[in-house]
Amino acid sequence: MIDNSTVTAVKREAVPVPSTLTKNKTSWRMVWQQHKALYIMLIPAAILLVLLNFYPMWGVGIAFVKYNLVKGLSGSEFIGLQNFQMVFGRPETWSIIRNTVVIAVGKIILGQLAAVIFALMIHEVRFPPYKRLVQTLTTLPYFLSWIIVGAVMVVVLGSNGPVNNIVEGLGLRPIRFLADRNIFPLTIILSDVWKGFGFGAVIYLAALTQINPELYEAAAVDGAGRGARMRNITIPGITPTIVLMAALSLGSVLNAGFDQILVLYNSVVYSTGDIIDTWVYRVGLLGTSYEIATVVGLFKGAVGFTLILISYWLAGKYANYRIF
Repeated sequence: MIDNSTVTAVKREAVPVPSTLTKNKTSWRMVWQQHKALYIMLIPAAILLVLLNFYPMWGVGIAFVKYNLVKGLSGSEFIGLQNFQMVFGRPETWSIIRNTVVIAVGKIILGQLAAVIFALMIHEVRFPPYKRLVQTLTTLPYFLSWIIVGAVMVVVLGSNGPVNNIVEGLGLRPIRFLADRNIFPLTIILSDVWKGFGFGAVIYLAALTQINPELYEAAAVDGAGRGARMRNITIPGITPTIVLMAALSLGSVLNAGFDQILVLYNSVVYSTGDIIDTWVYRVGLLGTSYEIATVVGLFKGAVGFTLILISYWLAGKYANYRIF
């Protein structure tokens, strides 16, 4: 006879250990062994991330206190949301937000449109040396600092610059590109498009290389011209990339280009050219109004983070793009 204790012992031995637990332990150990060098190389970057990005977030508390430079953040008087009420109760704040959105959206729309058109034009070129030369010349400005480009633009677009000399030679009045508050935002947008469209086209040129060449051959056999092939093959082939780049650019709606505007603008065009970043720089750092600068910076960060989440959701929904 076999007693119940013996049967129970046999059953316990027969029940296998859950493979997921062993698999998880083994997989983490294997991943560490395979990529140990990469994780070690990641340590300096993680330290810099903590020191330069996470630790300074302690300063967000300045937005909720009456900041005293001598006593510091911990010794300053807590006033709650009074700084927010003061900042967003000023008409100037909404004007600056409007300027930022208008300039940033203009850069996104015209920049992407110019990059797509330029990529389609380059794709149709059949002489490789000329194609490489044009790509190199149009991509080069992207790698130049706005300090350099801005200094050149101040001379070229100035009242006595070559552009206005040509305008006057045609019998027209000089154009105040950098001193007219109605023209200045357009100058900022177009100059940024000029600087970046060549580099932006690289992504679309890469997408064009993924289109099956047999589609063009079949269309040519059927009698389709270049225009028809572009409308029915080329543009639909890069449409997912266009949608993806448009969705991802949504997160930069409040980034209108601090360095560019700081170099080119002046007090005459503050009403239409001042953006969040330049205003925070002038009022917060130069004017020592740290509470105001922190409130606006916190607002920009919160809105930007929300827009980034929305942009990745749109990219995943309409372009099948996933990070996680």
